[in-house]
Amino acid sequence: MYDYIIIGAGVIGSTIARELSKYDVKVLLLEKENDVTCGASKANSGIVHGGFDDKPGTVKAKMCRKGNRMFEQLESELHFGLEMCGSLVMAFEEEEFETLNELLERGITNGIHDMVILDHDQVMEMEPHVNPEVKGALYCPSSGITSPFELTIALAENAVANGVDIKLNAEVVSIEAGDIFKVSTIDAMYEAKVVINAAGAYSNMVAGFVGADNFKIIPRRGEYILLNKNQGYLANTVLFQCPTKAGKGILVTRTYHGNLMLGPNAQEVSEASDVGTTLEALTYIVEQARKSVADFDLKKTLTSFSGIRATSDRHDFIIEESTVKNFINVAGIESPGLTSSPAIGLEVIEIIKSMGYTLEPNPNFNPNRKPTLIPKSEDFDGSTDAKDPKKHIICRCENVTEAEIVDAIHRGIPVNSIDSMKRRVRAGMGLCQGAYCGERVAAIIARELNIPVEEVPKRGGGSSTLPHRESRWFYKEIKKNETDM
Repeated sequence: MYDYIIIGAGVIGSTIARELSKYDVKVLLLEKENDVTCGASKANSGIVHGGFDDKPGTVKAKMCRKGNRMFEQLESELHFGLEMCGSLVMAFEEEEFETLNELLERGITNGIHDMVILDHDQVMEMEPHVNPEVKGALYCPSSGITSPFELTIALAENAVANGVDIKLNAEVVSIEAGDIFKVSTIDAMYEAKVVINAAGAYSNMVAGFVGADNFKIIPRRGEYILLNKNQGYLANTVLFQCPTKAGKGILVTRTYHGNLMLGPNAQEVSEASDVGTTLEALTYIVEQARKSVADFDLKKTLTSFSGIRATSDRHDFIIEESTVKNFINVAGIESPGLTSSPAIGLEVIEIIKSMGYTLEPNPNFNPNRKPTLIPKSEDFDGSTDAKDPKKHIICRCENVTEAEIVDAIHRGIPVNSIDSMKRRVRAGMGLCQGAYCGERVAAIIARELNIPVEEVPKRGGGSSTLPHRESRWFYKEIKKNETDM
């Protein structure tokens, strides 16, 4: 029997698991997909938000700013990738300065005192490639970028290294409440004193198993376009458009690894599993993104993808012991959920203590996790036919070696798909999108796990991509639509 079962191994479930691993308790982390981070945690903007956008007094505002301040320490321990590059909310009309001032005041109320409003010349000096019609911008230096799936993997790996059990392909199909919870997956049943529901877009369904679904989740799909690294120079900071009643506008940002990313849009969908992309939405994203940065080259498109945001009908984060004793809901965690995740983990610990549980420290807890990727200097002498695994290049686009792949396989979380490896070491993230390295990665996984290579899938559930071979079609269709406007 477990002390705690956490349902959902996205960034929220994984950070809760890591926080609990600091204590002498028995924890199980359940995930319905074949890897951690297969939901919203792998398909979002990867922005560490400053916290100026959230309504003061909300749980979002509290968690976002607290979480933001925790990221640098977290990065020093887990090495997932972080750059505090700052953000700009840009105004292209004089009347939008009123909104910028409102955001400034909101940020000050939320405890952010390093923001400043820039004029046209200051913006252009900071971001020479933005639309020169920009009138000014709100600058927040404490915003940043990270790799969302690498963060989630790092949290989960560290939790497992500190004693947390993890079960993948373990979709919860029922929960029997009582003095002890009986949590049933498709092929097993587990018992626990406390259940923590961090199931993202499925959190209302999981809560419904025990009658604790006093909220509704509205799935909202956001689509993105990812361009090659040679387009990353177009954005030095995170570039937001000034929000309007119609929404926050389309984001243009450099990713932590140097690609240029556009998006997302926002569309309510009926199914939380609907992570497809549409030409209509992607055309809209391109059109709107060009208002911020006009000169990105769509021929450099690598892929598109989408993610589901778990928006609740309460319009705020839900972090509470439910109406069912010892059942904790952590639901409705949409943006800025990634930024808030470290603080949400601490909040759950406080809820557990308030429920009367004593948490004794784990004397063997180790907060540190070594990086998965090994930096390589310009004189790195690796090759695709090297005998030394540390120099044997498997992915040419991203310079990934056999040794890095082998290391990632044996870190405590089962890795059995090409996409799972891609999220860990970036093999397949480059220009060829895995056309060269995919089979080579599969062969290493098969060898290390002692399974037939035919049993190594390309991807697990929750994947949605625009295949690289279709990027030329995508470019032509978007350009045609742009010409017709």
